[in-house]
Amino acid sequence: MNRKFPNLWYFFLALENEMYLSAVKSILIMNKQETIQELKAIVKPYILNQEAFDLLTEDTDFINDLKINSANLVDVILDIEEKYNILIDNESMERMINVKAAMAIIETKLAEKSSESPEK
Repeated sequence: MNRKFPNLWYFFLALENEMYLSAVKSILIMNKQETIQELKAIVKPYILNQEAFDLLTEDTDFINDLKINSANLVDVILDIEEKYNILIDNESMERMINVKAAMAIIETKLAEKSSESPEK
């Protein structure tokens, strides 16, 4: 640490951290938008409400908004499992009612999968 200008050192350290956090936030936002677009592609064959699909957000409900029936929702879940190479348990399936929940479950399952990977 520079003894003459300790505040300057802290300033640059804070600036570096701010830039890092900004970069991480940008990556997360980009990944969030990517995931939403990927989910849109997955659910598109099953939707009955095009207007809700066109306005899809994190809060869009698969059954109530997009009018996906329960049998097709199972197909959506299977397509998500295939797309992301994950397994979705029954408890997670029951929670997957909207885009936000689907994104959270995908993120959780991918994190679990990466933590289970054997170290080489």
